[in-house]
Amino acid sequence: MEIDYNLGIAVTVFRTIADLFHLLHMIMKFQTAFVAPSSRVFGRGELVMDRSAIAARYLKSNFIIDLAATLPLPQIVIWFVIPALKTRTADYANHTISLIVLIQYVPRFFVIFPLHRRIIKTSGAIAKTAWAGAAYNLVLYILASHIFGASWYVLSIQRQHQCWSIECSKERNATRSPSCNPMFLDCSSLNNPERRFWLSVTKVLTNCDAQNDDYFQFGLFADAFTNDVASSNIIEKYFYCLWWGLRNLSSYGQNLATSTFMGEILFSILICLAGLVLFSHLIGNMQNYLQSTTARLEEWRVKRRDTEEWMRHRQLPPELQERVRRFVQYKWISTRGVDEESILRSLPLDTRRDIQRHLCLALVRRVPFFEQMDNQLLDAICERLVSSLNTKETYIVREGDPVNEMLFIIRGQLESSTTNGGRSGFFNSITLRPGDFCGEELLTWALMPTSSLNLPSSTRTVKSLTEVEAFALRAEDLKFVASQFKRLHSKKLQHAFRYYSHQWRTWGACFLQVAWRRYMRRKKEMELARQEDNYHGHVWDQEFSYWDGSNADYKDDGAGRSSVDKAQQLGATILASKFAANTRRGIQQKADATTLQMPKLFKPQEPDFSTDQEDS
Repeated sequence: MEIDYNLGIAVTVFRTIADLFHLLHMIMKFQTAFVAPSSRVFGRGELVMDRSAIAARYLKSNFIIDLAATLPLPQIVIWFVIPALKTRTADYANHTISLIVLIQYVPRFFVIFPLHRRIIKTSGAIAKTAWAGAAYNLVLYILASHIFGASWYVLSIQRQHQCWSIECSKERNATRSPSCNPMFLDCSSLNNPERRFWLSVTKVLTNCDAQNDDYFQFGLFADAFTNDVASSNIIEKYFYCLWWGLRNLSSYGQNLATSTFMGEILFSILICLAGLVLFSHLIGNMQNYLQSTTARLEEWRVKRRDTEEWMRHRQLPPELQERVRRFVQYKWISTRGVDEESILRSLPLDTRRDIQRHLCLALVRRVPFFEQMDNQLLDAICERLVSSLNTKETYIVREGDPVNEMLFIIRGQLESSTTNGGRSGFFNSITLRPGDFCGEELLTWALMPTSSLNLPSSTRTVKSLTEVEAFALRAEDLKFVASQFKRLHSKKLQHAFRYYSHQWRTWGACFLQVAWRRYMRRKKEMELARQEDNYHGHVWDQEFSYWDGSNADYKDDGAGRSSVDKAQQLGATILASKFAANTRRGIQQKADATTLQMPKLFKPQEPDFSTDQEDS
């Protein structure tokens, strides 16, 4: 055996880095405030921030344990204690360093486990994600495997040296010449001529061969020499020891072939118990962490199965069952089973307002009507918006039903149609796209200072053409916003509302059509009246010219003939007037018959602010 000082340098560097973390932990404890135990009777307690009180409390509690875990004992032993010994053999170095490292693990365990519990108690979990938590538990299990594998290798080397020492003492007692010297077992005596001569005649090496169990039982440490682990390089040696620890911890030490040596038996029992506890802990924690990743999916599966059983029990029609399945599937794709409203309700008001502003403000500004509002009013609206999901071919609201919410479309298309209360001969349909809104009757109702408790009736039927994702503003929330923010009553917002409201657009279009048809009808009447006047003027001109040309004849015929002619001419004039009037009436009736009679479309109701102005 010999001491590898190059490996000692690497171990010193890594061990010093690990010790620095323990030192930083101690420094943080000197700076960490604590809650006075006497103040926990009422409330959350009083936080003590006095550094002298913090240091005094720490020195009285865990300072000694933390100091024992932080001291660089292996470095001191390697570079100061071993060189100062008179007999600096590798065996002494191996025994001393192993003893120091194993002893120092005791205070470090007293530091690690309380710190682990404190982290879980404070933050609720070690890792933020399930996969990180599973990886953390796996790393702890690998660390335990590393400790047991390294202990196995160190004990194997000690077992080998123990065999050499026993055989060497046998040779000394047998007074063989040359006799065995314990220094011959160290590599520092390789150039000694006595050692060379002794090596050629001794049976210590043959009797301590791990492949020969006749003289010495290596037990579970035989693999370190039969597989040439002890003579391998550091990388191969480390990974073999790590694999040995993983294999035996996972199998609870069932593959270990032990001898009758008491230390070997106790080490095997420790491996068996530690493997049982650590492997069960690993499997349990990893199962919890990995199940948390699929918990939402499993809840959705259970809910979907319950829905299927309920629909079969109630014997719903196939088309209705398909609509239910489509909605459940679409809701899962959109939300992944997360109840956003419950999460937001559990947060403080200021945080909830900022989250709603982040989620909704940019989308709300896409609605042209909201572009006219200031930020404070938009914040109040965003705070009360809730998510709304609708599948294809779903009726949002039907004409005549009460309107209980306004929808602001984010994705998808809606069909909005009206028959003006079911009147025959009238149908209007439009398509609502992202940026549009429906349920504007609710805004008119909310803007009325004296609005009743009854919700307004819908004037349109709204149906989804595709899957629709929207934000909904409920009636009570809209009423609260309208009552708290008087700027919503401004004329500018009212004009913007009329411009972007499809109900007002439909009324305006119908009003223009009726006005245009009324104008065209009046124009035709005026044209007919003008033609009638021209006709009457032409008839009178002909009568007057005829009267002037035959005036002399009337004078010669006498008074009787003149009266007869006048009566005939007056009758012809009356007949011509009646003919013209009948002709004009027939043309007018024909025009009225060919003109489409538009049903009367009532103007959308406007808020009455007279009461509000009198109060102000």
